[in-house]
Amino acid sequence: MTMISGTLISISAYSWFSMWLGLEINLISVIPLFKKTKNMFSSESTIKYFVTQALASAVILFTVILFSLHSEMLLVNMNKALNLMLNSALLTKMGAAPFHFWFPEVMEGLNWNNCFILLTWQKIAPLILVMYNSDLSMFFLIIIISSMLIGGIMGLNQISMRKILAYSSINHIGWMIAAIFNSQSIWMIYFIIYTLITLNIILMLKMLNIFFLKQLFYSLNNKMMLKLFFMMNFLSLGGLPPFLGFLPKWLTVNFMINSKFYFLAFTMIILTLITLFYYMRITFSSIILNSKSILIPNLKFKTFWILSTNMISIMGLALYTLVFNFY
Repeated sequence: MTMISGTLISISAYSWFSMWLGLEINLISVIPLFKKTKNMFSSESTIKYFVTQALASAVILFTVILFSLHSEMLLVNMNKALNLMLNSALLTKMGAAPFHFWFPEVMEGLNWNNCFILLTWQKIAPLILVMYNSDLSMFFLIIIISSMLIGGIMGLNQISMRKILAYSSINHIGWMIAAIFNSQSIWMIYFIIYTLITLNIILMLKMLNIFFLKQLFYSLNNKMMLKLFFMMNFLSLGGLPPFLGFLPKWLTVNFMINSKFYFLAFTMIILTLITLFYYMRITFSSIILNSKSILIPNLKFKTFWILSTNMISIMGLALYTLVFNFY
């Protein structure tokens, strides 16, 4: 409850100080959640997360104090420098490249529930605060392109599912920042769809107790239809039509082209192909490497519920277009 209220305080604050206070409440609530699992890896991740977030919070507070002290006599260049500092701290909080150094390392030590919180809820406040604070400058163009480039290239040689989802998230941050400067409603659609697909993937990985690619290849081999539906979520996350994950990217690119951001739209589409490549590699390998000799015993779970949520993720675009055309 305090984690949620911290985020809500931040995004509905009237002053920068209240915004900082909300971020701190959110941070101090998340730390016990991350530490709930009693093992060495979660402790390490929690400390790394705390140190990074505390550093970013200190920079935010320092910038806010400078803003309030010199608000009337700030030079234009000084104002730009403070804006740059504040945005850099917010980007560090959400794990955007090149401030992403902590993000995959923290993800690697957490359980799936905490991974989901880190991938989705913890990005809301920093993204909205970035939206409040700035316009689409050269700084943000560099952030968008570097997030997509690092998210693609660094994800290529990973075997840990948590790190793959972390680098995938960095790639999606690039898209979300581009969407947030074009249209707030498109960003909201993007975030909701990204959360839905990530929830589907993480629920399945949690139920099957999968943390590495090899485990994924050998799981669900006795339920191939379920495995096929599950794997399609990765293609949806990569933004491949006709899956639901294509919709927010389609809307973002369409809006950017209408706003005459041709070069940025082209670069983003090309760099997303790298991420899509490793999703397709996971999907094809998992479906083709169907070894009946090594069957990992599957845990009991409700197949109908999983299939229905996966169907939304897979068939959502078709349903959306039908409703859109109807109205």
